[in-house]
Amino acid sequence: MHAADPDDREAKALACYGLWLPGPERMLLRFVAGRPVSGVTCAFLAWVAERLAAEGVRVLALVWDNAPWHVSREVRTWIKDHNRQAKHDGGCRLLVCRLPSRSPWLNPIEPRWAHGKRAVVEPERKLTGGELEQRLCHHYRCPILPPLAQPVA
Repeated sequence: MHAADPDDREAKALACYGLWLPGPERMLLRFVAGRPVSGVTCAFLAWVAERLAAEGVRVLALVWDNAPWHVSREVRTWIKDHNRQAKHDGGCRLLVCRLPSRSPWLNPIEPRWAHGKRAVVEPERKLTGGELEQRLCHHYRCPILPPLAQPVA
């Protein structure tokens, strides 16, 4: 860990949504412009569902912790509405599998996050957000996509 420079205007953290797909052994990543809030979670889920539906996936089991942006009313409502629409029109439905509190070892993506972070850090200096994004996308072999934006009220 490197201490943040008080004069550094760059964000102190980089938010990223990830989905590990074990069958094809691949990671889907989307970075966030800002914080991971419910509206951004819904945008990520819409992107994932559309992408997987185009590949013929009918159901995606999401193994999730109890982060506020996973369990909010807005996200639960969005998933319910999305699943109703996907069932009616065809598409990829989302099956949420909640993990018990404080049990990250049960989430299959956690070891991949830990390995990815160790693989891209640089001990001599703090990476910029852009460098970190580029290195993570290269490590997980996924394209660099525009960040998901915060919803406008």
